[in-house]
Amino acid sequence: MIIDTHAHVVPKSLIDALRSERRLFPSVRLDAEGAAPRMRFADRAPGRPIQPRLHDLAQRRDWLKEAQVDHQLVGGWTDVYGYELPGEEGADWARFYNEHMRQDAAALPLLSALATVPLQDGARAARVLDEALDAGFKGAMIATQPKGVGGNLDDPSLDPFWEVASARQAAIFLHPHYICSDDRLDGYDLINAVGRLTDTTIAVARLLFSGHLTRFPGVSLVLSHAGGALPYALGRLKRNQVIHADYANPEEGFRRLYFDTVMFEPRALRFLCDVAGADKIMLGSDFPFGIGDPDPCGIVDATPLTAAEHAAILGENAARIFHVECGCGAAAGE
Repeated sequence: MIIDTHAHVVPKSLIDALRSERRLFPSVRLDAEGAAPRMRFADRAPGRPIQPRLHDLAQRRDWLKEAQVDHQLVGGWTDVYGYELPGEEGADWARFYNEHMRQDAAALPLLSALATVPLQDGARAARVLDEALDAGFKGAMIATQPKGVGGNLDDPSLDPFWEVASARQAAIFLHPHYICSDDRLDGYDLINAVGRLTDTTIAVARLLFSGHLTRFPGVSLVLSHAGGALPYALGRLKRNQVIHADYANPEEGFRRLYFDTVMFEPRALRFLCDVAGADKIMLGSDFPFGIGDPDPCGIVDATPLTAAEHAAILGENAARIFHVECGCGAAAGE
């Protein structure tokens, strides 16, 4: 079974509910003017338009068939995670989002949902994750900046979340924010081209040097966009620890990481296999965005791999880490 581990959904039922009941969340505003709605959180500027492909299940089903993908793990869209909301409202928003994600996944059996959690509040994020896993979610997708713009994943206030994730042996898919806080990224769509890679690299480097991934060993942390620069900077990270002996050994944490294949270069995928191991890599598309991979299986097929490596990356690793049963959902080609 071929499994895509990196895709996004903003459920149409969620948008419809906000349209019909505008007072549902005091700090959430839906701007429905124009071709695509936008959301505003806690009086901040409206976010990017929510394109129809984020919630059109028929288009998604057709794309899965064309891409020859049998099953897709879908997380939310980091633009609308609502990390800017106060803790209690943020937890309510995450539960609301999860309920609509569950409905979408039920409507298209080719999908399995990843939960959203209120990462701005570690204790509440822990409770929402526990509830979501009990409800059958395959893990969670979180963003790199737990305050919406800013914040660190190794902040001690988030320890309750990591403790539950470790105890439940949860798969956590880490995705960068769109806002990367560097004015040099304003041109050439550099936010998508390199900004997101930098964001992931910084966030996870902190987890490595803080020892988080060895403190919470039950977590399977999957990095989007092939881990940004981390696989290629591992030697430099190790050197940094040599000259700062009080830092955790980054290689120990690195060995616990998983990576998707959204990198577009077969030579880079071969290098990632050599550095991290093919048992730590799984297919990703970043559907439905233009910067995503329209042919996610293509890079795997074009990379010099053994038959075992090929099968592991296309689906076996994801089935193991996200607990996706091989019989789940109909094949995309049916």
